[in-house]
Amino acid sequence: MNQIVLVPVLLPLLGAGLCLVLGRSARAQRVVSIIVLSAVVVTAVTLLVRADRYGPQSVSIAGWTSDIGISLVADRLSALMLLVSTVVTLCVLLYSFGQGIVEFGRDTPLSVFHPTYLVLSAGVSNAFLSADLFNLFVGFEVLLAASYVLITLGGTEARIRAGTIYVIVSLVSSAFFLIAVACVYAATGTVNFAMLSQRLADLPDGVQLVLQLLLLVTFSIKAAVFPLSFWLPDSYPTAPAPVTAVFAGLLTKVGIYAIVRTQTLLFPDTDLRTVLLWASILTMLVGIFGAVAQSDIKRILSFTLVSHIGYMLFGIAIASQLALSGAIFYIAHHITVQTVLFLVAGLVEWRTGSTNLDRLGGLARSAPILSVIFFIPAMNLAGIPPFSGFLGKVALGKAGVDDGSWLALIGVAAAIGTSLLTLYAIAKVWNRAFWQPVDDDAEVDDSDDWAHGPLHGHDQVSTGTRVSTMWQVAEEQRLPLGMALPTVALVIFSVGLTLAAGPLFGITDRASAELIERTPYIEAVLGEPS
Repeated sequence: MNQIVLVPVLLPLLGAGLCLVLGRSARAQRVVSIIVLSAVVVTAVTLLVRADRYGPQSVSIAGWTSDIGISLVADRLSALMLLVSTVVTLCVLLYSFGQGIVEFGRDTPLSVFHPTYLVLSAGVSNAFLSADLFNLFVGFEVLLAASYVLITLGGTEARIRAGTIYVIVSLVSSAFFLIAVACVYAATGTVNFAMLSQRLADLPDGVQLVLQLLLLVTFSIKAAVFPLSFWLPDSYPTAPAPVTAVFAGLLTKVGIYAIVRTQTLLFPDTDLRTVLLWASILTMLVGIFGAVAQSDIKRILSFTLVSHIGYMLFGIAIASQLALSGAIFYIAHHITVQTVLFLVAGLVEWRTGSTNLDRLGGLARSAPILSVIFFIPAMNLAGIPPFSGFLGKVALGKAGVDDGSWLALIGVAAAIGTSLLTLYAIAKVWNRAFWQPVDDDAEVDDSDDWAHGPLHGHDQVSTGTRVSTMWQVAEEQRLPLGMALPTVALVIFSVGLTLAAGPLFGITDRASAELIERTPYIEAVLGEPS
């Protein structure tokens, strides 16, 4: 039965190959992609139920023992991350169908997008399920290789420029990761997580610290932790809306997941608690100050993405059961909410031709449905009760207060301040894009339009054009159902996290206890091959 752990990795790879074979048929590619990701969602639900009832589900590929083979493990943490990420991936895929049909026609094959997207899904699944450091590296490289293609789709100048920055930073982080893997293997003779948890404790403290720093720097680049987050705000907003959404929702969270896994399993008695706390505080504050200063919806969301990584890192730094539970809950919440907000930004761009706030206004009157599907996740992101964002922040705040140290209390204050500034940034978007009427006499400032060119089927308004001209174009646009319905579905899913907060916190509490105990995971990896 444990062979099911292989499905989320192998099935998308097989689907990608089939999509390449069917590259001339857009309809066939869409069918294959939907079937594959739907099957992975069902598999993720099964793995979460089994992991919660019976403990971590493990498999050693090809029957090799764990010391020389590749092991995959689905415990409560990895199964929950797999489920949320796959639901989000499926919704974004459906959204991309709607966007592609509207832009290019119903029968145009997206021969590159579909196989690449499924490979990305396989890489994310492999990273979540991997039970050894080198296979985690492979998972990262698979998803990064796919992301290089997706982030430059369309080939516009802005996308190529931003994609170049993203590729360079990713290659540097991958080089750090490979160096870290080599150093870990040289020091311990293994890269298996379970064995490392036993052998690292026997190393001198200085060697442990160097290995921990190498891994932490690597994963902090991928998770966009300050000051290693400089690359994200300029890389994500230029990509097509579904690509930006899935990147924002998933890629940084894979980095955070890797930090959670390595810190709790390999370095439980860390000497870097103070460093992690300062990094979380600065990530929250610097990210949200950047968001407040922006006048483009996508850039505002990109900076809030950075700032809210700080909440998750704060829980990892405190490392109590409540803190880790709050961090896991917040990861699940943020994957969903951040993704749906970028999808809404794509709908705004389709509706109006821009995401620049200087060009927008009056959407609450002209597009009430779009206004609602923005307002709900926006309030959730800001942490307005009773949404899941509020519940996650309360858990993290209580964990910080229970810790009682002066730095933890500063972190709680920073989290409250970041939440208030997030509300301010969201309120600015709401007021200028949705509530405030269009100023027909306003001249548009194009200094913030860094993504010139036709991104979604119609040209951006040229420099100096009055807002009224843009609005005449906007009034003619209607939200395609193929894009709107998946967005609404994801909004409903995000609200479902609030309605199911009790059972979900039950799972995250048990997951955090399992992380602290470590024994169930170690025994699952070192047990007899399934």
